[in-house]
Amino acid sequence: MPLNFALSTLFQQIINGLSLGSVYALIAVGYSLVYSILLFSNFAHGGFLVVGGYACYYLLTQSGYGIVLASAGAVLASGVVAVLTERLAYKPIRERTSTTLYLLIASMGVSIVIENIFVIVVGGRFRALPQDTFPSGVFSLGSGVTVNASDILSLAVAVIFLGALQLFLSRTRWGLAIRAAACDLRTAGLMGVNVSLLIGIVFFVAGLLAAVGGIFLSAKYSIYPQLGNITIKAFIAAVIGGLGSLPGAVLGSLLLGLAEMLTAGFISSQMRDIVVFSMLVAMLLVRPAGFFGKRVGDKI
Repeated sequence: MPLNFALSTLFQQIINGLSLGSVYALIAVGYSLVYSILLFSNFAHGGFLVVGGYACYYLLTQSGYGIVLASAGAVLASGVVAVLTERLAYKPIRERTSTTLYLLIASMGVSIVIENIFVIVVGGRFRALPQDTFPSGVFSLGSGVTVNASDILSLAVAVIFLGALQLFLSRTRWGLAIRAAACDLRTAGLMGVNVSLLIGIVFFVAGLLAAVGGIFLSAKYSIYPQLGNITIKAFIAAVIGGLGSLPGAVLGSLLLGLAEMLTAGFISSQMRDIVVFSMLVAMLLVRPAGFFGKRVGDKI
């Protein structure tokens, strides 16, 4: 491969990888946020992504809203579904046992329920967001390297939402309460924190972030009931970064996005998933807690 072509491909795939990784980061942070409080991996998170994608699709195509109002409605719908899921499925279990394994199993069931509800109600066919939903321009950076306006937008939106989340966690009273609960939920409750409300806020924020990721993934791949399965990549990113660590989730997502795109550019797109799961296995062998995670023993 000629050197100039190799460098152009390298820069092109780095740009693509950062764009994809930024979408993964939105989803992975939701995983880590819930895990940091309740110490279980919420596999229903992909369902919240699907809710956001479908809500955006129908608000755009049936109600005639613009992308801003449709996105606002989608993140609200996904956040509400996330809170209802916690209240109806997880809270009754939390009140009866402290074993997080039951929450993990329940989340798998909820994921299947959400997926099948969409199959029954809207059908299993693929739906595409309107073509003019996001800007379609392509910018040339020279030497054959280009960047799509939609990729710039997804990266910018991810930075804005993750920055806003960081400000919320570091500058607000409830953000302080969430950080305290991440250290010890029971002690936070004894110190006067309304634990039930706090968990509701955490699920709403996680659902909101999943919806944003779902909107961009719907624009990139179309929307269908099984789209939530793609969150397994975000979960792997969260594990690589360290479950429960928000900076770790972002780092893991960017690394995963870069690894996927570089593999597609220099080896084969069919090898992307093999590389991703190889990274997961390697990380579990070398550093089971991930880059920034804490060793948690037998907690799931």
